[in-house]
Amino acid sequence: MLTICDTHALVFWGLEPDRLSGLARETMARGREEGDLACCDISFWEVALLFARGRLTPPLTATEFMHLLTDELRLSVLPITPEIATLSQSDVMSHKDPADRLIAATALHHRAPLVTADDKLHALQALHCVW
Repeated sequence: MLTICDTHALVFWGLEPDRLSGLARETMARGREEGDLACCDISFWEVALLFARGRLTPPLTATEFMHLLTDELRLSVLPITPEIATLSQSDVMSHKDPADRLIAATALHHRAPLVTADDKLHALQALHCVW
């Protein structure tokens, strides 16, 4: 079964795995082993933004970090489709952050659990969150 990761879950996996809950870490490890872990493509934009603002400073470039995550997690990158874009703007979404709305809509569209610590996303009844 496909499992989708929120941006911070990817960053934590790559830089601070202890910040992931035990269940999140197990879920991501299992998804990696089974080859069914994914993220929304906007997560890469968020990672690049964190690098540009100096909030992430590992000893590699943003591009290298994103490629490392993709390879290490055997991560599929899911595009924003017309259906996902429309769903992200529906009444189902109460989250204000546009990137988080797209990530949640991606999980809903694919009927996949979302690995996230975001309480606002956990509050969306239609969304199955793992943390």
